[in-house]
Amino acid sequence: MTAPEVDDPIMLSALQHYSYCPRQCALIHVEQAFDENVHTMRGNAVHQRVDEPGFESFEGVRSEKALPVWSERLGLIGKCDVVEFFPDGRIYPVEYKHGKKRAKAHDDIQLAAQAICLEEMTGKPVTHGAIYHHTSRRRREVAITDSLRQQVEETVKAIRALLASGKLPPPVNDARCKECSLKEICQPQALADKTHQHELLDELFHVN
Repeated sequence: MTAPEVDDPIMLSALQHYSYCPRQCALIHVEQAFDENVHTMRGNAVHQRVDEPGFESFEGVRSEKALPVWSERLGLIGKCDVVEFFPDGRIYPVEYKHGKKRAKAHDDIQLAAQAICLEEMTGKPVTHGAIYHHTSRRRREVAITDSLRQQVEETVKAIRALLASGKLPPPVNDARCKECSLKEICQPQALADKTHQHELLDELFHVN
């Protein structure tokens, strides 16, 4: 009897993509499609300062940049922009994002996934982390709660099901599409219009 194949690891970024929009996640991680827009270019510029591996120390706090992390249990792999190691043993991941300081659930899920990876790797609890919002030059602290951890688990399961299906979810065609770099590839408005036309035809030809 042959051993079952191990599922390919999921990139940490896929959790952020899926929780923002499942179709965006499928376009990137199933169809390998990607495009740039002003938001992704700003994001790339923000990440340049933390994409090169290295470390700094200040007042006993060691900051590791571009630190590779993984979770064997969940099958996750990726890297943390910055992880701060405090003298008292605390571990504090920091994810860099462009834009102003504001809560975004998909960013928090990505950060929580990083925390879970760090816990598995170090054997130490990671109770908090932060999103650094570049435009505001401010951090937004995030508590790694049981609820957030559960969202990570559910998102990983959903992504695995999506990857296994190999299918694109339908377009959402809402406010999220405006900022999405894949808008031209996704064509949410055109596909939504076509779906609406089919629904109208179905109603027309099924009238009693």
